[in-house]
Order: sequence, then structure tokens, then C-alpha cells
Amino acid sequence: MAQPPSPRIPTHGAVDLSALKARPTRPGEIPEPPARSAPPLAAGSALGVGPEHTGGADAGAAGHGGNPWVVEVTEENFGTEVMTTSMTVPVVIDFWAGWCQPCKQLAPIMEKLALEYEGRFLLATIDTDANQRLAQEIGIQSLPTILAVVGQQPVPLFQGALPEAQVRQYIEELLRVAAMNGVAGRAAPRGSAPAAAATSAEPVVPHADAYEAMVAGNLDEAEAKYAAVLADRPADRDAAEGLARVQLLQRVQGVDPDVALKTANERPADLAAVRLAADVEVASGIPEAGFTRLVEAIRVSGGDDRDALREHLLSLFAVLGADDPRVITARRALASALF
Repeated sequence: MAQPPSPRIPTHGAVDLSALKARPTRPGEIPEPPARSAPPLAAGSALGVGPEHTGGADAGAAGHGGNPWVVEVTEENFGTEVMTTSMTVPVVIDFWAGWCQPCKQLAPIMEKLALEYEGRFLLATIDTDANQRLAQEIGIQSLPTILAVVGQQPVPLFQGALPEAQVRQYIEELLRVAAMNGVAGRAAPRGSAPAAAATSAEPVVPHADAYEAMVAGNLDEAEAKYAAVLADRPADRDAAEGLARVQLLQRVQGVDPDVALKTANERPADLAAVRLAADVEVASGIPEAGFTRLVEAIRVSGGDDRDALREHLLSLFAVLGADDPRVITARRALASALF
């Protein structure tokens, strides 16, 4: 399925978004994730057919079905619920209609993830039948369509009913890059939270002081704080991943991504350029490209050069974490290149 077109987020007189337009991704900026095709959904699919989107007059305040991190959005509240909120919390918008069967399959997945992430993103649902002008202004052409808004910047995500694992991958990538842009707040629950959520403690961000320093752009401070944790607890996975992210941001700070990629493509034997280009690709939200670039360089290198490239690739694996499916795939490719 083709990637959704770049949306035209309307202002509705509340927010000036005239500067927003599609533009090349730079390191640390919100990327458009790579196009992914939704697999065909056969009858009797394991996804099943979930409940229809529900709501009503008070759905915007209380969330759907009591979900405290879901809000029904209309033309009237788009400016406040989406645009204003997106300055501090990523907003993921689900465009749906009551007649759309794939929408009914995707809806429970989106709402489950919104509940699981406990306000790290706000899920906004827009009934395109009830808000036809809004859907037309944004450029919605098929349903379901999922896009995000971060810092009032539209981020096309995907179309169609994807499996939960694939949707989760989009959400994780969105949150990672949103944090690099300083949009890492937590949405306040709408209405009354379900019993499980209401009684649970507020989730704790691992090594919050180091994380906050990174989000604020104080990279040297964040590096020192993560390094101090690892000095005491070398097996602390959260600190290792945090340190890898900070060091990646340090390496791409001030780098022109177009120049970095052009240089590496024109001079593949320049291994410093290859490593920098891979950094740019990972920081820009396309880690598969960076991993592939380094694996191919490793395949044709030897000796100390090969070791340096391998160590660099492992440091980029740490940015996403060992469990990320893209890292798992790249590790297999690395093993093939080495052996």
C-alpha cells in the first residue's frame, strides 16, 4: 500500500501552520517512516473484528469506553486537542468511519496501545463521516489512515489495518524521535481511568535526570549521567541504551544530512563517511538503511577496518535496543557478512 500523502493540517483560525510542509528529514527531526504494505486480511483473521469506535457528546472528555488516553476529535476541538497538545505530547490520529471494516479491526489495537503507553501519546479519533470537511482539508484518501502530529508538524504513519506488532513498531519509532525533538511529555488521563490504571503508580522513566538532560539538548550532561550509572551497574540496559542515543546525537550534531549521505554514496571506501552516513540514517528514523550500509561495508572490509565498522554497528544496535525486530534482522545480516 502506498504511503499516505503528506497531510495538510488545517489551522481553523487557532494555530498558524503556514510554515508546515513536507521537507527532507534531518538528524533528530521527525521522519516519515518507510512505506510498509498492509498484508491482506483474510476472513477469520486472527485480528478478528473489534468493536466499532464509540463515543458521543462527552467522548472527548472521558475517552472511548473509559480509555483515559483516547479523545474524540471534531473540527471544533481540533486546535486544542491535537495542535496544542502536540507541543508537549505526540498525538496519533485515527481516521475512521462506521462502515469501514478494516477500521473496526484496527481500532482495538490502537486503543490497547494507548492504554498500555499510559499517556506517552494521545490517541485522537476522527469520524470522517461526521467531519468530512476536516478529512478533506487534511487530505485523507482511504480508511483507516493513521498519522501523528508532533510539535504541530504532521507525520504520516500508515494506512490499513496492520498487525499489532507492526503498529507498535511505528509507535516506538514515533516516540523515540519525538523525544529527540523535546516532545516527551505525558498526556493527562481523560475522565476516570480504569481501575488498573487508576491504582497503578505513575510510570517511572529510567534514569529520568539523564533522560531529561538529553531531551533538553544538554548532551554532555546526559552522557555523564548515563556513564555514571553504567560505572556502578555495567549491566543496566536502560542506561546503556540511553548512553548510545546520546552519543549518536553528539555525532550528528551540526551535520548536514544531505552532504553526509552524498559523500558516503560517492566515496564508499571512505569508512569515516560511511559511519557518519549510517549515524544520520539512524538518527533520522530510517535505521534499516544505516544498518544495511554498515553491513555492506563490513562485507568488503577486513582487519582493523572491519572491527571498527562492527563496533560502530553494535553501538547503533544499542540505540534501538536488542529486542527491536530491525536489530534482530540486522544481526543476522551481520553474522552472514562476518562468517
